[in-house]
Amino acid sequence: MTEIAASHVLWPDGTLAPGVVQIDAGSIVGVGRPDGPVPRRILAPGFVDIQVNGHVDVDVATADGSDWDRLDDLLVAQGVTTWCPTVVTAPAASTAVSLGRIAVAARRDGARPAIAGAHMEGPFLGGRPGAHPVEHIAPPDRDRVECIPEIVRLVTLGPEADGATDAIARLRTRGITVALGHSTATYDEARVAVDAGATLVTHAFNAMDPLHHREPGLLGLALGDDRVAISLIADLVHVHPAALRIAVRSKPRGTVVLVTDAVAWRSGVLASRDIALVDGAPRLPDGTLAGSALTMDVAVSNLVGSGAADLASALCAASATPAALLGLVDRGTIATGRRADLVALDLDLRVDAVWIGGEQVRG
Repeated sequence: MTEIAASHVLWPDGTLAPGVVQIDAGSIVGVGRPDGPVPRRILAPGFVDIQVNGHVDVDVATADGSDWDRLDDLLVAQGVTTWCPTVVTAPAASTAVSLGRIAVAARRDGARPAIAGAHMEGPFLGGRPGAHPVEHIAPPDRDRVECIPEIVRLVTLGPEADGATDAIARLRTRGITVALGHSTATYDEARVAVDAGATLVTHAFNAMDPLHHREPGLLGLALGDDRVAISLIADLVHVHPAALRIAVRSKPRGTVVLVTDAVAWRSGVLASRDIALVDGAPRLPDGTLAGSALTMDVAVSNLVGSGAADLASALCAASATPAALLGLVDRGTIATGRRADLVALDLDLRVDAVWIGGEQVRG
């Protein structure tokens, strides 16, 4: 049995206090208070990133073979132990190939970040495509929805798209989490989508109409409806610190999710479109934001540093909340019986050590 102690352990009730975590056979078998001095560090559940298009020089859409090992290393370095490889809008045949490769990668053995399933961000988008190629956006008709493979765990669609309400119901029946995004939907269209089973709004503020006091739209629904969670890209480029504070204060506990929306920015290409890192974020030649260069540890630090959340809340937004959103009941909290996926941070919120299934893979 292995014991891991820290001066700041994220307890299941969302508080930070000294603790000792006992691990055996890949699971947490005990959590208690320490009897003596413990290392001055922060111990949290391993981070769960549900929107990763790529990192640095590896694009999820084209990753194959050793590319997945490279992604594993990049994810571990930022404390991520579970993730959703994310494919953006592309020709149907290309998307099918990408999803097939993700399914193969998800079956690999070993102590590596677990692929919870793929995130399809498109092609069923609405009126704010952003960096997505508009020529490949398609309505979520029955045939397309029925063809979505089992590896898909999360789908982002536009609530105003033709057939969206029926598609949401069908996806939920299959156990697929549905998010709303890239949209010009009205408040009422967004509310109908949530009534149908959508439970997340993808990267709130981005790729949607701004909040208007007479036409609140999707953003108004996202901030005001407690049934739906929101994800945030906290790179301080996509969302101003003041807006981060507004978002977190608007949402009840357990409804804010940190995502990186990271892309392979160094490769210079996203979905066959040229991108370049400009003013801290990848952009298309016309200046449109095209994902981020963010890592999850920095997202946690930025959320705290911006005054939007205390450390415990930020850590939950990177672990417990996204795990619960995907129905991953075996991880996301430090509690007896859960997977021993853990990240230790120093007091400056830099990743110090990572455990996956009880095996130390960093530090």
